[in-house]
Amino acid sequence: MEKDDKRPTLQVSRRKAIMMLGAAMLVSRATAQSDARQSRRPACILTPEQTEGPYFVDDRLNRSDIRTDPAGGTVRAGVPLALTLRVLAVRGTGCTPVSGAMVDVWHCDADGVYSDVTDPRFDTSGKKFLRGYQITDDGGVVRFLTIYPGWYPGRTVHIHFKVRIQPTSPTSSRPYEFTSQLYFDDAITDRVLAQAPYARNGRRRQTNDTDGLFRRGGRQLILPLLENGPGYAGSFDIGVQTA
Repeated sequence: MEKDDKRPTLQVSRRKAIMMLGAAMLVSRATAQSDARQSRRPACILTPEQTEGPYFVDDRLNRSDIRTDPAGGTVRAGVPLALTLRVLAVRGTGCTPVSGAMVDVWHCDADGVYSDVTDPRFDTSGKKFLRGYQITDDGGVVRFLTIYPGWYPGRTVHIHFKVRIQPTSPTSSRPYEFTSQLYFDDAITDRVLAQAPYARNGRRRQTNDTDGLFRRGGRQLILPLLENGPGYAGSFDIGVQTA
């Protein structure tokens, strides 16, 4: 009787062992497939391209601190923002820093005003605040000191940027050009806009989710921010495909 009592237990134990071995093989296979997929993915991702907008002016201002107006030396008031951008070429499964690229940045001030343009709301012809470019270093990096942008009707808060890369092939005469925008977390924007000098511009009427351009890839373009003294610091990788 004792032998008969133990046989079913032995059979169940073997069945469990086979099931466990099969499950382990499935997990191992899934892990291997996942690792293979991960190995095929680039370390960076392509950045969504967005419109240049009506306020780009090719002033060719080579400077890192874009808060000032070169004409009079006045500094645009606002919450300081240290902005670091890194340009990466996405090729296959790899990402290579792009050195020598020209990166332009431009955006509005705390009152929603752009420099050096004529608009139904303002005329700032000849002024050049909150505009400038830098050339990427060997690591593909440029750095700007600016302010947190304000808002204006029809748009959520954003920063424009443009990347221009000179051709490396003798058969190509035109530089590669990529244009897009950076966005901000709405909660941080609300805190900033409640402060002076932003508050004098009134309550904004546009958030990220109600902005038509943001809805076309904007979530991949949100600039991560860290508190940095009286302001913020943000870094963003720009993944481009030049070939």
